[in-house]
Amino acid sequence: MGKNKKKIAVLVRQRTAEALRMALGLTLLDDMIDVYLTGPAPGQDEQDRMSIEMLRAMGAGLYCLCEADEFTRVSEEAMPQRLLDYDVVIAY
Repeated sequence: MGKNKKKIAVLVRQRTAEALRMALGLTLLDDMIDVYLTGPAPGQDEQDRMSIEMLRAMGAGLYCLCEADEFTRVSEEAMPQRLLDYDVVIAY
């Protein structure tokens, strides 16, 4: 990772569609972005699917505490330790 790049975690608790769009916007800064779903899985509408597809294309990590397609499951016990590795954690 480059010298000025930040490692950013986006915790999605609610308003999933908005949070995914916001995380997608963060990829424009060329930082490393990981998205963690802590609330309900994203909807099946086209906007959510497009945001998830674009996040994946931009190299973002997709993780969840729940069962969700396209996301890697992370246990609640492992979550706090994982978050320590980030420069910035954004709860949305």
